[in-house]
Amino acid sequence: MTDRDYDDLGLVAGLEIHQQLDTETKLFCGSPTTLREPEDAERTITRFLHPTKSELGEIDEAALEESQVEREFEYLAYDTTCLVEEDDEPPSRVDDEALSVAMQIAALLDVTVVDQVHVMRKIVIDGSNTSGFQRSMLLGEEGEIETPDGPVGIEDLMLEEESAKRVEETEEGVRYSLDRLGIPLVEIGTKPDISSPKQARDAAERIGMLLRSTGTVKRGLGTIRQDVNVSIEDGARVEIKGVQALDQIDEIVALEADRQAELVGIAAELDERDAAVGEPAEVTDVFADTDSGVIAGALDSGGEVHAVRLAGFDGLVGCELQPDRRLGTELSDHAKRHGAGGIFHTDELPAYGVTEAEVDALSDAVDAAPEDAVALVADDPDVAALAIEAAAERAETATEGVPEETRGANDDGTTRYMRPLPGAARLYPETDVPPVELDPTDVEPPELLTEKAERYADEHGLDAGLAEQVAYGRRMPLFEEAVAAGVDPTFAATTFESTVTELRREDVPVERLTDDHLLAVLLLVEDGDLAKEGVNEVLATLVRNPELSAGEAVEEAGLSGVDEDDVREAVAEVVDRNADQIEQEGMGAFSGLMGEAMGALRGKADGEIVSDVLREEIRKRA
Repeated sequence: MTDRDYDDLGLVAGLEIHQQLDTETKLFCGSPTTLREPEDAERTITRFLHPTKSELGEIDEAALEESQVEREFEYLAYDTTCLVEEDDEPPSRVDDEALSVAMQIAALLDVTVVDQVHVMRKIVIDGSNTSGFQRSMLLGEEGEIETPDGPVGIEDLMLEEESAKRVEETEEGVRYSLDRLGIPLVEIGTKPDISSPKQARDAAERIGMLLRSTGTVKRGLGTIRQDVNVSIEDGARVEIKGVQALDQIDEIVALEADRQAELVGIAAELDERDAAVGEPAEVTDVFADTDSGVIAGALDSGGEVHAVRLAGFDGLVGCELQPDRRLGTELSDHAKRHGAGGIFHTDELPAYGVTEAEVDALSDAVDAAPEDAVALVADDPDVAALAIEAAAERAETATEGVPEETRGANDDGTTRYMRPLPGAARLYPETDVPPVELDPTDVEPPELLTEKAERYADEHGLDAGLAEQVAYGRRMPLFEEAVAAGVDPTFAATTFESTVTELRREDVPVERLTDDHLLAVLLLVEDGDLAKEGVNEVLATLVRNPELSAGEAVEEAGLSGVDEDDVREAVAEVVDRNADQIEQEGMGAFSGLMGEAMGALRGKADGEIVSDVLREEIRKRA
């Protein structure tokens, strides 16, 4: 990240946090919220989606652009898929559990809850919903959270249905999976009170902690997504979607501020040059004998080359906006939205097999002067025409400054163009779901994770680090259940946070362990039916044989049936083998022999019992 002065830039940012709720059923039907594997699908459903007008007779610009790319959407359906998810019957009433959790979140965010919830339809025709819209409802407004750099207002809290999961691109369009569609999702929008990249991350971390405090939100990759709205004083509002990693937010905000600052500078330079964008033209003849593999491949397939003169743009199309992303990349992103593989431009040519003579001929073909740049697309004739037009339109906006748009987050913190900003024209009422009356007095806010960590340290004697790990960990509810069942808190905490981690590092797929498995193993230890030292092996056995009970896993691992006589026999053998060492070192030999004794017993006996017996046997021989 650069060392820019964000106050001077006039940086303003806001967040939209989308968090899946861990409810038993989906928001508008009784299907479970469990994710499935694509290979489990029983059938497929096909849809073609088109934009519709809102109640005001308007068509949303983002939906209109999406519809210009003709695509078939295929959906994987499972034995748990319901008719609502297939868009073959009306939705049921709003799920009570989802409403209850969302109301807890409202209390934690200190928002003012609405008296009555009305379900709305939000047009989305990217294929992520079989119906062509997402159902959404406003729950509350005007809340606030605290950050180290000051308060951040909460604009609104929404309860929505999650979209379908994108599986893969196909030759005809996109394949989605219906297992995720309809999972309850809260969307939290902050006010534009964030003034630095650091504060953006702090605000996201605070909201994330509040959400997890409910104990009823899903965990893992893809279950929470952060969208970031960023602008600078001379820039424009840009929505960046799909930020998966919390620790990326500050970098993404900083890089977007950089991008907008660079675009503002380019616009000023273009204004000085009196820059303009020409009319696209077909220039296929220029490349009739080209050695460029990309262009020749397109022409051999019946394609054409289309180009546009960018007057006054020389040297600026290649200007870097973000690491490895230039103004030319922005033009290319728009071309790609219409099916092209990308663009070439004269700031980077000759290259890629395009010769200097071809560059000169290209410039002549579009009447470009030395101070001009030229962009070109080689593809199917219709695709090339649409793509170069889109690139030309983006070049035109570069003369004006920063365009308002929706961008996607890349893994490296940079962003790419996705579509125009959506507007209010994509919302209209859902007539199939009746309004819901809300009563915020029925809601009791949950204990915050910060408070829970302090309580674990005070009540259970856990050190602060372990207490925080457990409180923030995904097995926090199981920890509380285990302690309530009589399991030693420190033993439960170290099993969940250390033992399971050790197994994962040994490439044991611990995600296969159920909560029932873990609790049953802990109770076996508490009842004296399993030594603590055998826990790792029993858990690994359960991973390999999940159909076994914990007791059966102990038998399978050969860790049952050890009594004190067996311990004494094993320890005596160790002592006999090391009689000379004991005679020389006495109790000093204890540490080395303890490891040997535990190895001989293979985790079948409790370490304290083995220790007591070994000390006794050493004293006899010393």
